[in-house]
Amino acid sequence: MITAFVLVEAKPDAIADLAPSIAEIAGVREAHSVAGGDTDLVAVLRVPDHAGIADVVTEHIARLPGVASTRTMIAFRSYSSEQLDAGYEGFGD
Repeated sequence: MITAFVLVEAKPDAIADLAPSIAEIAGVREAHSVAGGDTDLVAVLRVPDHAGIADVVTEHIARLPGVASTRTMIAFRSYSSEQLDAGYEGFGD
């Protein structure tokens, strides 16, 4: 699976409606309203391949009313404390 982060710049009056709409798109794991810079929303994608990223971003997110622009970042490696903790499960108990 590939993880990608989509930074969404939205029209001001559309932000509140866009976040839940983005979160409902297949392949979107989470959507967050954020502050700072030109980014209004961040969508976290988990898809099987690069074509899945292209589909979610260009065919779904970018076409939503109120989306002014998107910028996509693809994760090379992912780390989480949950994964690290699971690796040591059962040791030292």
